[in-house]
Amino acid sequence: MNIIADIASQDLTRALAERARTLSHADLPGDVRTLARQCVLDYVACTLAGAREELTDILLAEATEQGGAPIATVIGHSVRLPVLSAALVNGAASHALDFDDVNLAMTGHPSVVLLSALLALAEERGSSGRDVLVAFVAGYELQCRLGLLLAPGHYNTLGFHATGTLGSFGAAAACAHLLGLDGEKFATALGIAGTQAAGLKSMFGTMCKPLHAGKAAYHGLLAARLAQRGFTSRSDVLECAQGFARTHSPDFNPAAALAEPPGGFHIRNNLFKYHAACYMTHAPIEAARRLREQYGLTPDSIARIRLRLDETCGRICNIAAPRTGLEAKFSLRLTTAMALAGVDTGGLGSYSEETAADPTLVALRDKVELDFDSGRPNTFADLELVLTDGRRVATSYDAGVPASDIDVQGTRLAEKFTSLAEPILGGAKTRDLIGEIGRLEELSDLRALMQLSAA
Repeated sequence: MNIIADIASQDLTRALAERARTLSHADLPGDVRTLARQCVLDYVACTLAGAREELTDILLAEATEQGGAPIATVIGHSVRLPVLSAALVNGAASHALDFDDVNLAMTGHPSVVLLSALLALAEERGSSGRDVLVAFVAGYELQCRLGLLLAPGHYNTLGFHATGTLGSFGAAAACAHLLGLDGEKFATALGIAGTQAAGLKSMFGTMCKPLHAGKAAYHGLLAARLAQRGFTSRSDVLECAQGFARTHSPDFNPAAALAEPPGGFHIRNNLFKYHAACYMTHAPIEAARRLREQYGLTPDSIARIRLRLDETCGRICNIAAPRTGLEAKFSLRLTTAMALAGVDTGGLGSYSEETAADPTLVALRDKVELDFDSGRPNTFADLELVLTDGRRVATSYDAGVPASDIDVQGTRLAEKFTSLAEPILGGAKTRDLIGEIGRLEELSDLRALMQLSAA
C-alpha cells in the first residue's frame, strides 16, 4: 500500500461518508439527473412485475401479520405497511425477477436497495422528489466506491452478494442524506449498516437472493434512523481492525474507492436489463440472438455450441440443468439455448418449469460447451456454433458497455415499463405514473406518485 493510500485508509469511512453527505443538487449534471430518473422508472417497473411473485406474497403475509402503522406503499398492492416492512417487501419484489439494473463497479444491483429504502422513508416524511433524487445519487456513488474498495475478492473469491452487503451501506448513506444527518451521525449510520450487512452468492437461484436486496434496504434504512436517534456504532467500520473490509475481502484498495470514476459519476455506467435473467447471461444471449437472426437458425440446424467466458461467470450463473424458472435465470446453457431458439428472454413468462423442461430447449442446452478462461470482462462472451451442414459461425458481444444515447435508452425503458406495468395498473394509470416519474424533481412530495404505483 502506498503512503497516500495508507493515510486515506486511516479515516476512510468518514471520507466516503463526507463525500456522500455533502452532495447537492447543484453538483449533478443534467445527464446524471436524467439517469437517476431512469433508474426510478426502471425500479418501479421491476417492482410492479415482481409484486405477484410467490416470494413477495410470503414476505407480505409475514409483514402483514406482524402489523404496525400503515405508512408506506407496497408497490403493486393496496396494502400499506410500516416503513421498514415496506422497504423489505418492495426490495425483495423488485429483485424477484432479476430484471433490475446493474453497475459493475459494485458487481451488483444498485437501484433496488436504494429506492426501496428511500421511497418508503420519503413517503413517511413527505420529502420532495428533488431531495430523493440527490440522496439516491449519493447512495449510488458510495456503494460503487465500496465495490472498488473490496474488488475483486469480496464478490469473486469469498462469494458475498454485493447487492446485499454493499447495498446495506448504500441504503444507509442515501437515507442518512435524506434525513440530513451531520457528519458524525452519517458515519455512524454506515457503522450500523456494516454490522448488519449480509448476502451469499451460494443462494443464487433461490428466494434468498431477492431477500438480500430487501434486507439491505431494511438494514440501511434502519441504520440511518437509529443513527438519527443517537444509536452508537463505530465511525471507522470499513478500515478498523476486524472491520468490514478486513473480514469481507482479501483485497483492500482505498485509493480506488476515493478515486474519481471515469466521467465523474459511477451512475453514468449504470446498465439496464432487457433480459429477465442474471446479467452475466446477457452477453451470451445477445450473441446467440445475433447469430440466429443473421443466419436464420433453427434449433435443428445447430450441431454444437461453444461459449467462451470469464471464469467468474462459472461461479455466478452456471446451473447446468435448471428445474425452475428462478434457476433458469442463472443458467448460461439454458438462456443461450432460449436465445438460439427464439424464445423471448425479456418475457417474464419465459422463465418457468415448463421452459426448463422443454425437450427442444433441453436438447439445445446440452449442446452448449462452456470454455472458461481469465483476464476478460465477465460481461464479454465469444460464441461459436457448428451447424449441421458443417459451417462454423461465430460472434462476440460485450454487455458491459452503457448506452451511448440516454434519450434512446429512455424510450426503451418506457417501453419496458409499459410492458411490465400495464397488466397490473392498466393503461391510463401506467401513463400517469410514467409522467410523474418524468417530472420527479418538480414534485413537492412523492405520496401521489406512490399511490399511483399501488394496485
